[in-house]
Amino acid sequence: MFNMKIVFYYLVSALIFLNLYTFSHSFVDAADPQYEACRVPKICGDQTISFPFFIQGQQESYCGYPYPGFNLSCDPNGRSILNLSGQNYVVRQIFYHNRSVIVSNAALLDPEENGCIASVPNLTLSSDFKIAEGQNSVVLLYNCRAFSSVGRSNPLLKYRIGCYAENQTNSVLAIYESDGDQLAQASRTCGPIGDVVVANTKAVDGYMGGSSENEGMLMREVLRRGFMLTWLASDCSLCEISGGKCGFMVPSYHFRCFCPDMPHAARCFPAASGKNGKLGLGLGVILGGIGIIVSAVVAWRLWKKKHQTDENVEVFLKRYGPIQVGRYSYSKIKKLTNSFAEKLGQGGFGDVYKGKLDDGRLVAVKVLNKSKSKDGQELINEVATISRTSHINVVTLLGFCFDGPKKALIYEFMPNGSLEKFIFDDNTTVDDENSYHLDWETCHQISLGIAKGLEYLHRGCNTQILHFDIKPHNILLDVGFVPKISDFGLAKICKREESHVSMLGPRGTAGYIAPEVFNRNFGNVSHKSDVYSYGMMVLEMIGGRKNINIQVDNTSEIYFPHWIYKRLELNENLGLKRIINEEEGVRVKKLIIVSLWCIQTSPSNRPAMNRVIEMLEGRVDSLEVPPQPFLYSPSRSSPPESS
Repeated sequence: MFNMKIVFYYLVSALIFLNLYTFSHSFVDAADPQYEACRVPKICGDQTISFPFFIQGQQESYCGYPYPGFNLSCDPNGRSILNLSGQNYVVRQIFYHNRSVIVSNAALLDPEENGCIASVPNLTLSSDFKIAEGQNSVVLLYNCRAFSSVGRSNPLLKYRIGCYAENQTNSVLAIYESDGDQLAQASRTCGPIGDVVVANTKAVDGYMGGSSENEGMLMREVLRRGFMLTWLASDCSLCEISGGKCGFMVPSYHFRCFCPDMPHAARCFPAASGKNGKLGLGLGVILGGIGIIVSAVVAWRLWKKKHQTDENVEVFLKRYGPIQVGRYSYSKIKKLTNSFAEKLGQGGFGDVYKGKLDDGRLVAVKVLNKSKSKDGQELINEVATISRTSHINVVTLLGFCFDGPKKALIYEFMPNGSLEKFIFDDNTTVDDENSYHLDWETCHQISLGIAKGLEYLHRGCNTQILHFDIKPHNILLDVGFVPKISDFGLAKICKREESHVSMLGPRGTAGYIAPEVFNRNFGNVSHKSDVYSYGMMVLEMIGGRKNINIQVDNTSEIYFPHWIYKRLELNENLGLKRIINEEEGVRVKKLIIVSLWCIQTSPSNRPAMNRVIEMLEGRVDSLEVPPQPFLYSPSRSSPPESS
């Protein structure tokens, strides 16, 4: 039986929209052809191509930046190809929000069938591009001899990344440009000169242990991953916010914002001409306002429960602008994960599965739990925050799925999983040879990497990003144990100049939540709240155990920080079994002092993350022991020994 009230609402809405359509088309001219040509971004594989880039042959050249390097081609494998210095570079990922792009030299990404590598000419950039900070130079030396037969003991063997294409036998070596001694030694067995390539080598700095063969494989992978460039093309944000599309007028090559009515210098404005045009525009605005109000009421009355989630997320995706990560259907997600065949782990918001993209890259796919992501906020937070970032210590979001109730997030794959398995290994002891416990140098490097990632989120982005859920489970480790901050489901985006933020309720995980987050009497919520969580996590790394003893009546009582503070205060032996020499003792003492500063009860007494980095990189004798945090004091006078 029909509900006549619903039918009436539909009829009213239909009539209003029909009148608006007819009325508006009486006064609005046809859309500008340049706007129409550039309005919809092109897709090449999993990349969305828009200003300042354009795909030659598929887009008009005025839709992009009309200079070499911005005209891309799309190869048969669905890869975007950028030509620099006459060499093809595969575009791995474009970050439009901070004008940067990760590229890999095609010659290094796609060696010949026999695995050999052709010469790679030195990279020469135009004034429109520059190499991003944090990238290193690597020298490729060709035609290197004495490695194929008797050279197994050659110390240069660890730099071998393949064979030379011209003779298909002699080796190619990859050595840091800064490593002058090794380059000098290699020049005696290699060709007269080498080529300099760029690579993001931070992922392997300090972690190139193991066999020479493994080190060569690791360097090959780093070179395949490519490096980051930034571009200096005109800022497009003002134009896109106003509803336009950026481009260049031909043949003058001046920047223009292509709008539905005509090109403008910087942004779009409402188009109207003459008395009738102004009258039509005014009436259109009035009728449009009425139509929007009535339609909003109808939509709210009829669909608020069933479709609120979908509308919220879709509106976000539309308003946020061109999302620079791929969007996948749920059927594609099933294909990538082989129908969820290999489960990697389980988190608060869903299960994580191993997958593989069409280009062969391994990924981690988090399928969001329906009951815990009803409003889509987890997906919105992840896309809004991670897609704004580009840092060695922040996980890369490669794609997402929003397919009705099916939601998923696709990240770069981290071979070593999450940090917590290296801290809370209940099946082994620290003396067990099969134990996952990390050595102290690695603990220090992981702590430093996380600190740098948080400093970037707090101060290095265009906006300030507060994570609110820093804990070992949300720190992922790559093949070289480089830490990556992940899981931004509770994150909050703020203006960089904001000293504190407002929150309706506490967020985070018990044991890591800063006091001010659940009780404003302790101070304002700010980036210092992440500092507190960081300090608690580092203390767990030190103790190899949970900070909170769940057996006591009050679960907010923290035993390990109190126990270790007393040891530090009385200048006693730290009592940690894994410390085997004085050098390790000094390193651990530094970690303890820094983490105790981070968990100070008052936010004003905690250091910012840039100061944390300075303390971790400085000398321990320059650090002052902080006051004991007074909020948590154990009821027992003699806590048990920590292992």
